[in-house]
Amino acid sequence: MATSMTSYPADVADRLGRDAQEILGRYPQPRSALLPLLHLVQSEDGYVSPAGIGFCADVLGLSRASVSAVATFYSQYKRHPNGTYTVGVCTNTLCAVMGGDAIFDHLSATLGIGHDETTEDGTITLERVECNAACDYAPVMVINWEFFDNQTPTSAAETVGKLLAGEPVTPTRGADRVATFKEVSRVLAGFEDGHADEGLGAGSATLVGLELARRNNWRAPGTDEAEEAAGPQVAAEAAALGHDPVGDEGSSAEREPRTPGDADADPVKSTDEEGTNS
Repeated sequence: MATSMTSYPADVADRLGRDAQEILGRYPQPRSALLPLLHLVQSEDGYVSPAGIGFCADVLGLSRASVSAVATFYSQYKRHPNGTYTVGVCTNTLCAVMGGDAIFDHLSATLGIGHDETTEDGTITLERVECNAACDYAPVMVINWEFFDNQTPTSAAETVGKLLAGEPVTPTRGADRVATFKEVSRVLAGFEDGHADEGLGAGSATLVGLELARRNNWRAPGTDEAEEAAGPQVAAEAAALGHDPVGDEGSSAEREPRTPGDADADPVKSTDEEGTNS
């Protein structure tokens, strides 16, 4: 816990500082480390706290306003205390049609909380999620970003009930157990937890297209031998004309320049209030 709204105790600051230096070592530009640093402080507090904002700002030599601007842009960064487990129910088009809205409404009524709200005991934060990128298993629920596929209101409520009871739960695909929000935040900061190779990755529904293509010997356009053999010829013709082969025939890469900026390879340095380059 922070000793004040804007700073960590010395021992916490020292520990986070060592981790921060490891993160900084991965990037040629220190500012590029801001996103993993935000996950790091979130792994400490369970959200991006004022102390966490101050820590990131001090480490990177940025203003607190600059750090806050980034932290408020991405939904994985929480600006108020988050539950031990974030339960995200996809209510995007396909999942909604398959029952995602019903799952969310059932969990909301069962837990007595709405979107981005947390149970009184701090165990569950409930969220509507735009897309979990798992449409082949709709409707899908994620718990701290681990997949629970082909859900129903009943199955989702049973899983959440286990979390409330302190029981471990195993996702449909992925790690052998669901980690806590703080543990996952540390992984997202770039620190391994040893669970990367556990469990099933791509399930049968995901692989149907690949298996069908292999059975029928289907290949993507541009991969047959004749087109592959033409590659060197195309490159040679482009070199003779003094340019690199870019884009397909008729694509925007072949469009004639229409403005001075189209033919100017120099980066834009600034834009004035009228919207023109200066």
